[in-house]
Amino acid sequence: MAISVARKIAFEVLQRVEEEGAFASDLLHTELGTGVKTEDAGLATELVLGVLRWRRLLDFLLERQLKKAVGRLDLAVALALRMGVYQLRFLGRVPARAAVHESVELVKRARKTSAATLVNAVLRKAAGEAGTVAADFLPAKLSGTQRLGILHSHPTWMVERWLARFGEARAVGLLEANNRVPRLACALHDLSRREEISDELRAAGLRVEPGEILRGAFAVGGGSVTRTTAFHSGAISIQDEASQVVPLLLGVREGERVLDMCAAPGGKTAALARAAGTAGLVVAGDRHAHRVRAMREQFARLGLGEVRLLELDAVRSLPFGMRFDRILLDAPCSGTGTLGRHPEIRWRLKSEVLAEFHSLQMALLKSGLEGLASGGRLVYSTCSLEAEENELVVEEVLRLVPGVRLVPARDLMGVLEGKLVAGVDARTLFDATGYFRTLPGEWEADGFFAAGFVRE
Repeated sequence: MAISVARKIAFEVLQRVEEEGAFASDLLHTELGTGVKTEDAGLATELVLGVLRWRRLLDFLLERQLKKAVGRLDLAVALALRMGVYQLRFLGRVPARAAVHESVELVKRARKTSAATLVNAVLRKAAGEAGTVAADFLPAKLSGTQRLGILHSHPTWMVERWLARFGEARAVGLLEANNRVPRLACALHDLSRREEISDELRAAGLRVEPGEILRGAFAVGGGSVTRTTAFHSGAISIQDEASQVVPLLLGVREGERVLDMCAAPGGKTAALARAAGTAGLVVAGDRHAHRVRAMREQFARLGLGEVRLLELDAVRSLPFGMRFDRILLDAPCSGTGTLGRHPEIRWRLKSEVLAEFHSLQMALLKSGLEGLASGGRLVYSTCSLEAEENELVVEEVLRLVPGVRLVPARDLMGVLEGKLVAGVDARTLFDATGYFRTLPGEWEADGFFAAGFVRE
């Protein structure tokens, strides 16, 4: 039995995620081009993201048989074992024989033939236990936090801080949401074409569902949206719904000067450019040249050639001889609000890194506020759930930077009027302290935070 195309791709992507520190979603986008069958693309994606989401639980189950840490194995052997036990536990449609055999063949293909017998024996035992719930294997001495960490496959430190921050019910809901396949949300750039675009996507074999938050958003499934005419013509873009809300909070008006400080991949910039119109000035910066090039391609697809693009290290003083009416700082962050979409983050991130992000975000925000015109608005946002990157940044900047204050939540809500799905109250998108905040498990969206500043 030959190794399937899907398993070969999944194995190679997982290897590169570990060895290169790449994001699985980026690698899958590259590997699953038009030459790959839809069913192979679907299985490869399921295997890669499933193994990354459930890695801690998979390793726990494997280590019962191995009697040593999976991390001490050669990477190729560890990946083949994780792929095998994931299929046995989570993919009932895959025959156990195929899951075991192809995992053994993957090890041989990686020139680790000496480990083939081990992989075969461990996975055969795992197949016999696949019907037993994982909780039955947990030692009685484990703490409640450790149990949650193993069963929901998150690092214990992350579980601890979320329990303290959100309480048990919300934290468990967040853990569960992070292990579900997230909605693939899209932005519709012309609301008048909603029915036309929906019909076109359905004709291409996709499922289309309405947005949960925004009238201009919808979700798709059952196929590749990037292969559709609607995508290639620039009528739609792939973008999480909470991410779509953030640029709206700036309340950009036609003709205004707008700066997007950390703009890549450009989805938020596109919304700012449409609001500012051809009479406005929209500048989008990113410190990495390859990301600036990617934005140029994105804006060409969207017909937004008027956006000014530049390499910009925004930590330094902004290199402009003017101030901007509107500034968006969607800051680099830990990304803990995106673990459903980027599950590898949970295994790479260390709690001590949050202090480093805080320092970077402080520097960026102070730089941005220096470039804000009198009466202008800056929106600071992250896709993080952590206080160190969100409200603690905001509170510290308010203490250190004179002449700026927070935009009241009611004013931020006001710019969303007419843009939300019928029945959605804007107040549900803001917390008790007035910050914009979404939490996976409560919304079918990434976890985002945003606050608005105004210069007096």
